[in-house]
Amino acid sequence: MEKTVSMEPLFLAWSSYRRRRFQRCADICSQLLSESPYDQAAWSLKTRALTEMVYIDEVEVDQEGIADMMLDESSIAQVARPGTSLRLAGTGQGAAPTPAVRPMTQSGRPITGFVRPSTLSGRPETMEQAIRTPRTARPVTSASGRFVRLGTASMLTNPDGPFINLSRLNLAKYAKRPNLSKTLFEYIFHLENDVKNALDLAALATEHAQFKDWWWKVQLGKCYYRLGLHREAEKQFRSALTHQEFVDTYLYLAKVYQRLDQPITALNVFKQGLDHFPAEVTLLTGIARIHEEMNNMTSATEYYKEVLKQDNTHVEAIACIGSNHFYTDQPEIALRFYRRLLQMGVFNCQLYNNLGLCCFYAQQYDMTLSSFERALALVSSDEEQADIWYNLGHVAVGIGDLTLAYQCFKLALAFNNNHGEAYNNLAVLELRKGRIEQGEEMRKMPAKEHIQTEIVSVSAVKLGKCWTFGINFRFAATHLKMFRKQ
Repeated sequence: MEKTVSMEPLFLAWSSYRRRRFQRCADICSQLLSESPYDQAAWSLKTRALTEMVYIDEVEVDQEGIADMMLDESSIAQVARPGTSLRLAGTGQGAAPTPAVRPMTQSGRPITGFVRPSTLSGRPETMEQAIRTPRTARPVTSASGRFVRLGTASMLTNPDGPFINLSRLNLAKYAKRPNLSKTLFEYIFHLENDVKNALDLAALATEHAQFKDWWWKVQLGKCYYRLGLHREAEKQFRSALTHQEFVDTYLYLAKVYQRLDQPITALNVFKQGLDHFPAEVTLLTGIARIHEEMNNMTSATEYYKEVLKQDNTHVEAIACIGSNHFYTDQPEIALRFYRRLLQMGVFNCQLYNNLGLCCFYAQQYDMTLSSFERALALVSSDEEQADIWYNLGHVAVGIGDLTLAYQCFKLALAFNNNHGEAYNNLAVLELRKGRIEQGEEMRKMPAKEHIQTEIVSVSAVKLGKCWTFGINFRFAATHLKMFRKQ
């Protein structure tokens, strides 16, 4: 008679957790808890599995929503000194490309070669401007928008109700048990998104540890940051650094200073971190990002090169260096960087769009149209398709086929009716055909405030009765979702 040997259920659940099969791990732990409700090992493991299913990295700088911008009580100088503010346009130093060449964000900073939440838009000065801001205006704050699904995540994983009823928890009891309190905190903070209870638990645990546990101080800082209490978060992170030097703590502290619009202090924090962790890639990347946001492209490129010396597969550094070379009239060098991304497996319409532009300006015409065809086959939104057709229109202008250029600009407007540069160049083509009235109407079409801001330096310049082509081509940024664990 054959005997079937089965694995011990708790060990099987732990094995599933190690292999990142979190749902299976949670199901096995649920069975164990149904048989033995007071099994602390199964309870703790299920808590960790549910947390990992919805985990969001807190290190990255968030994008500010309308409420964050308009209800922010921290005040800054109206006329900031050059290089001291991330919110005001024109405060950068260094030889950055002119606005006539490179597309700008709402605040006047150039679009980077890599899409990040903190660089997607500028900071509107009025509520009306914030509401009219394209693609970034949201009716919720970033603090709630990013975590809007987390509050009901426990209900989704447990049809009968939440796994842990927070209203009945004795937080003081759990704060005295280090093995359970940390997993419980992460569950409350990440999955339940109940920052208040998480803050209470962290405060009680810190008091029980006699204010000597750096981990709990970091968690207190994260809670204060999520609640908008940036100065309190700063105190907790600095106190944690006195007990334990840790890379993530430096990143959290620099994130606070960036939200407070203190880029110089944030740079000093990153450099302090480099003193303890030389050549740390995340710290070097943070310095490069700040220099790039302040238009100091020379320093940003130098730090991105330092990043590549440590990690030659860093997509953000490759994309940003390639973008900078392109806008400084070095398309051949930019082409090498973007081909490197292609070799690494980055496969999207933005990359092929960039390759097409680099090939065109490097006079490699045989690869230009094929790259744009690949880009059109990989588009995921109308705005991306409009930008690609706009760039194809510039290629047609460059080879002298004005009929094709006219059709491309028309297609760009068909996919994005607010494409100011396409209106501008269509006006030029209409005027060249002798259609003065149609050209005037086209020139007046992008009259919205955000379009005027976007093309302030590339709008048609009237010289007698002649307008010039706007050269602000849409150079799409390269996208990559970055997953980072503590």
